[in-house]
Amino acid sequence: MPLFSKKPKESGTKLFYACDIHGSEPTYRKFLNAAKFYEVDALVFGGDLMGKLLIPLVREAGGTWRAHLQGKDHHLRSEERFAEFKRTMQTLGFYWQEMDPEEYASYVGQQDRIDDLFDVLAKERLAEWIALAEERLAGTHVRVFLCGGNDDTDEVLTALDEATGERVVNAENRAVPLDDEHELLTIGYSTPTPWKTPRERTDEEISDVIEKLIPSVADPTKTVFNFHCPPLDSGLDTCLKLDASVWPPTPVIERGQPVEYGAGSQAVADALATYQPTVGLHGHIHESRGATSYGRTPAFNPGSEYGEGVLRGLIVAIRGGEVIGHQFTSG
Repeated sequence: MPLFSKKPKESGTKLFYACDIHGSEPTYRKFLNAAKFYEVDALVFGGDLMGKLLIPLVREAGGTWRAHLQGKDHHLRSEERFAEFKRTMQTLGFYWQEMDPEEYASYVGQQDRIDDLFDVLAKERLAEWIALAEERLAGTHVRVFLCGGNDDTDEVLTALDEATGERVVNAENRAVPLDDEHELLTIGYSTPTPWKTPRERTDEEISDVIEKLIPSVADPTKTVFNFHCPPLDSGLDTCLKLDASVWPPTPVIERGQPVEYGAGSQAVADALATYQPTVGLHGHIHESRGATSYGRTPAFNPGSEYGEGVLRGLIVAIRGGEVIGHQFTSG
């Protein structure tokens, strides 16, 4: 499909879609910058806003710090090294907390306290991101539609409920207007994973959520399905099969080769086939960038490389309930 020059309004609405940023500061900033760079009408996010790790930065004598990151002990003996280390964590999407040895010891073995601190820091970053979106998009017609995924906690996502600006729209598990003729229906859950993430649901539960929300849209065929979990066995959900009987889960090996399988949702596949929405936008499985179709409905997963500071995305142009152009992006 051809893309994209500046055209009259009758050419439709142009969306930029990305997902699975997982707390990465430079990747999120690229997501916001995509509005101007690609001259789109809306930014749509597909879930997994939160980062995955919290790194303690422990004070040592002489004004130095120690930390453990990616299997290595780090001794930060200068302000320059300290700042460089924080930039690395921002790219990876990790959070950090500066503490003295006594405070650090008070967290060891106290998982509830660690989880509470994690949520505080993650919510602070999400609130900062919401404020940044309002600042960057001020004076434009562009809105950014944000939601959580399976890795995001309900506590952190309350930052979306508290957003009061004009540019950020809380799309979390609801239908919202996208333009004058299309709606956006968003569901952030995934099917169960070996990692036991906060917002996993069975296929039956995901189906129940879909059926509960469908009556809230005027016309499913003029609706963008922003479902974090991709459809089952679609090629958008292919990943390594993991052995969940050990921790951390490890790849299943058969005949000397790692086993791959489809980790998506049958409920999502059924919804795409049944309701024939304008387009299906999906994420969750970072390595399964690609496209497929269900009848007249194209479905996409742009993939994710957030830990490298790379934004993988998708431009989609829609008009009259149809996709009239699309293009994968990376940068």
